[in-house]
Amino acid sequence: MNLIFAVLQHAEQAAEAAHAESPNVFELSTNVSFWTLIIFVLLLVILAKYAYPPILGYAAAREKRIQDALNAAAADRAAAQAALEEQKQGMLKARDEAQAVISEAQKAAERVRREMLDKAKGEQEEILARAKTEIESERVKAVDSLRREAVELAIAAASKLVETKLNTEEDRRVVTEFLASVDRGQVASKR
Repeated sequence: MNLIFAVLQHAEQAAEAAHAESPNVFELSTNVSFWTLIIFVLLLVILAKYAYPPILGYAAAREKRIQDALNAAAADRAAAQAALEEQKQGMLKARDEAQAVISEAQKAAERVRREMLDKAKGEQEEILARAKTEIESERVKAVDSLRREAVELAIAAASKLVETKLNTEEDRRVVTEFLASVDRGQVASKR
């Protein structure tokens, strides 16, 4: 430090001496130029040793932070692109699954409709069969009722003709057998 102070003092004295003469800015003085060059080199060495490393370290650290931020942004962009692609694939898969569910629901609805139609048809056939059975039963009852009435009428007519009261139970049996034989004859002739 003393050396720098001495050099500066000497340069100052030289400048005062040069100033005492007539100062000329464009005049090169070897004495002043020499000391200016020495001071510049000395300042450059001091700056290179003490100032430049921290400045360059700060610049390198800043450059590293910027590069890290760019790398992170690129990684985030790639992750976002991958997530977007994954989401698109998920949407397509969900759409396909929804279509499959809709298709399955339509098939199930069609199956239920067919089952209901088959069930209704079965019930209809059962009702028709039951109705036919009931109709046949009613027809048989009606025929039996007509036979009984016919027997009663025949007995009444026969009683009138004979003018005597016969045994009603015996008369009914005879007429019923007769009508049964007549009915069998009609059935046999229909075949």
